[in-house]
Amino acid sequence: MQRRVLTVLVLGQLLAGAGLAAGVTVGALLAEDLLGGPGLSGLPSALFTGGSALAAVAVGKLSQAWGRRPGLAAGFAFGALGAIGIVVATAIESLPLLFLSFVIYGSGTATNLQARYAGADLATPERRGRALSYVLLATTAGAVAGPNLVGPTGAVAESLGLLPLAGPFLLAAVAYGGAALVISLLLRPDPLLEARRRESAAVGSTTPSSSSITSSSGVTTAAVSGAAVSGAAVSGAAVSGAAVPDITSSHAGADAPARIWTGDVITGVAVMALTQFVMVGLMTMTPVHMRAHDHAVTVVGLVISLHVAAMFLPAPLSGYLVDKFGTRLVAVSAGLVLLTSGVLAAVSPPQSTVLVTTALILLGLGWSLGLVAGTTVLTTSVPTSVRATVQGQADVAVALSGAAGGLLSGLVFAWIEFRGLGFALAALSLIVVAAVRPRRAAGAAGAPRVTAV
Repeated sequence: MQRRVLTVLVLGQLLAGAGLAAGVTVGALLAEDLLGGPGLSGLPSALFTGGSALAAVAVGKLSQAWGRRPGLAAGFAFGALGAIGIVVATAIESLPLLFLSFVIYGSGTATNLQARYAGADLATPERRGRALSYVLLATTAGAVAGPNLVGPTGAVAESLGLLPLAGPFLLAAVAYGGAALVISLLLRPDPLLEARRRESAAVGSTTPSSSSITSSSGVTTAAVSGAAVSGAAVSGAAVSGAAVPDITSSHAGADAPARIWTGDVITGVAVMALTQFVMVGLMTMTPVHMRAHDHAVTVVGLVISLHVAAMFLPAPLSGYLVDKFGTRLVAVSAGLVLLTSGVLAAVSPPQSTVLVTTALILLGLGWSLGLVAGTTVLTTSVPTSVRATVQGQADVAVALSGAAGGLLSGLVFAWIEFRGLGFALAALSLIVVAAVRPRRAAGAAGAPRVTAV
């Protein structure tokens, strides 16, 4: 069943990746052309990233109520609608429609990321990191191909009387629409509903009187049923490699409501949000920086495609590292890689395509490490009864952080240019490292201690 779910998700992500690449590659360039300068060229990135924040809430709530299939299918469908709106806006030169369409287009970005949660719903505890990473990996093909199709899709757009930069959004409309069809027709059984059914079955077959989950600091946080322990805490404790950091109870009985937003869950979200801010900020301004120094648009597309490949292609490695060494070590590694990326981007000569590309590849790798580490915490520590809702709320923080990164990057770029932007984002990357709390208790690395009463 898990193999079937992953196969369908992978197929959907292969298509959706091409839709994701359009806004990443030419959104800033399109805004620069229509607005007449680079100062607000980060606005499309901010708009579609902000739109993805709204979509993350909607997809999360819809998935919580009806399952992953309708949530993901609706999100991809709205992404296709937004891409069509961008094409129409460029044709009639309507800035209000363009900005609104970028917001709607963000639904595809949010759904593309939300799909990773579906890959982990039915995974065994010791393979959750790798399961969700396979879904991220599947995005690679479309996301890498998309930027390299700027030329061909631009030619198609010109033949239709449109601006060449509208071409990638024609591709995005087809890609997101195809992903919506694949998910709505083939994602059966629904992974979240099946996980919930299994948890309910465990309740019926396990009836110990009581137990408690104690965090690694030794403080008992909630009394839970035996079924809840088997559904979350025991599965986390079974992971000898520490896929789960020391987490307080994520389930509770009627007498002690669960504390869902534990310190570790908040830390996981903070790491994802900060890595998103740094990644979007540097990535958004790189095409503008390169074109300002006479790099061809095809070269810009190649650099961005390599960056996107570095975001998604190392996902299985990130998942393996999380399953093997735990989320804390991987999150700290993410911050250090992002730091290196920002410094390299700052010191690279503008004419050096190799060094700028290397900085963007490191940027993608750091993002991958941070996203997989934070996602594993959310999937492992939050019960199915509220999992999709909490994951949607977490992705709101990630999306808003990306929106801020995209918007502020244009202003910083106009003020202190690309070198200053690189150093600023490198300094911010240190906060990712500082945000990760040190482990304070002995015991199985990364596993919450489960103590019978």
